[in-house]
Amino acid sequence: MHVPIQVDYGIRALVDLAEHAGEGSVRAGQIARRRSIPEPYLARVLHTLQKEGLVRSRRGPQGGHSLARDPSKITMGMVMEYLGGTQTLVNCLDDAEQCDLTPSCMQREVWKEVEEAIARVLDSTTIADLTDRTRRLAEDRLVPA
Repeated sequence: MHVPIQVDYGIRALVDLAEHAGEGSVRAGQIARRRSIPEPYLARVLHTLQKEGLVRSRRGPQGGHSLARDPSKITMGMVMEYLGGTQTLVNCLDDAEQCDLTPSCMQREVWKEVEEAIARVLDSTTIADLTDRTRRLAEDRLVPA
């Protein structure tokens, strides 16, 4: 499975916004610096996330970005759908007629199970979960062994 870079950037940006919720709007430049995302690319990602209702964006000197939804209501699956589209692991899952072996192929069902397992993980992992994991990792690094 390939995760498109815009999905990676989108998730990084959403986690950043979740970490800074309550601090007002966050400028794209701040997110870009903290998360190592090229700012022009980030602007396009944030625009898409805003159109999909995940981010609120405001222009001007006091402008910036904030989450439009609670981070516990935004899943990785949603971000994948909005920014990366849905891609199947093997072409025959979308169109069984693409393969002459489909009627007797034992692999197809396994690939379908793998794809369903991935979807379950993405659909059950929220931006809030990732924010908590990020916080725990940071705390673990500060505690001497």
